[in-house]
Amino acid sequence: MATSLRVIALDGPSGSGKSTVARAVARQLRWRYLDTGATYRAATLAVLRAGTDLTDATAIAAAVAQASIVVSTDPDRAGTTLDGEDVAAEIRGPEVTQAVSAVSAVPDVRSRMVALQRSLAGQDGAVLEGRDIGTAVFPEAPVKVFLDASPEVRASRRAGDVDTGVAAGGDVAADLARRDRLDSSRAASPLQPAEDAVHLDSSSLDADAVVQRVLELARSAGLTG
Repeated sequence: MATSLRVIALDGPSGSGKSTVARAVARQLRWRYLDTGATYRAATLAVLRAGTDLTDATAIAAAVAQASIVVSTDPDRAGTTLDGEDVAAEIRGPEVTQAVSAVSAVPDVRSRMVALQRSLAGQDGAVLEGRDIGTAVFPEAPVKVFLDASPEVRASRRAGDVDTGVAAGGDVAADLARRDRLDSSRAASPLQPAEDAVHLDSSSLDADAVVQRVLELARSAGLTG
């Protein structure tokens, strides 16, 4: 049966393959694609540029409230601007990577970013990838997938990604473990699968296989013709 909400929620930790899968699904459906992590990274850059104390939640929220963040929803044209400036490369740097968990843990920041993400998703169909799409951004999404992979596979993928923002090798695994710990333990919208999410382990699956599985779920939910 068709549903009025045309959203696919794809959650999971870094290195699980979310970005690759979400972009491919969005292309196949000709829907919007949104990397929600880019909104938090842009917010973090705003906080860093303001010289804000990363332990001061009130100051962090104030810095983010003053920032204008726009993220592209075209799966073939990634882009992020902060106050009109292209920051797509800068938000993937090590300084932002190290600080993003602290900034994204602030409840006021999360509520502001969730509102932005819902707005960017639009009404005509969107695939959103992140850490709390199925639990906080679109808990009513008709398709929810929690994508994971073994720590070794995730670290290997991130080490081969030019946008990791951390050094290769053991540093990648350590950074992933740090992010997992912080994201899973925060009070506001922690990283965890929605109760009704479909779990997919991509450790031994290629991207095409995962994409096809997500498209099957979309068809079963009445999201495609």
